[in-house]
Amino acid sequence: MKNFEMCPRFEKAVDLLSKRWVALIVFVLIPGPCRFGEIESCLSNLSGKVLSDRLKELENEGIVQRTVYPEIPVRIEYSLTPKGTALAPILKEIGNWSSDWVELEAKCTS
Repeated sequence: MKNFEMCPRFEKAVDLLSKRWVALIVFVLIPGPCRFGEIESCLSNLSGKVLSDRLKELENEGIVQRTVYPEIPVRIEYSLTPKGTALAPILKEIGNWSSDWVELEAKCTS
């Protein structure tokens, strides 16, 4: 591996997807559009500020689409773009791998 050079696109993709909560947010959106509160309730220990920041990043990357419905009260939904939907098989394979290889720590009940 003397002359190994990391592909810049691969490196950027891994950097984006390895940010805390990003892959889980995408995973939550795979079944379909969700409102902010729905995403937040699916991911315990995730603050609203971090969720907001991650959704903005994903929107800027073209992975998530934010749709504002001009209703009273205003309704905002987040959904995956085709670019985001293309991540679904990757996350499914991570799920398969985790089922085979990742063990959960037993919780203390003392």
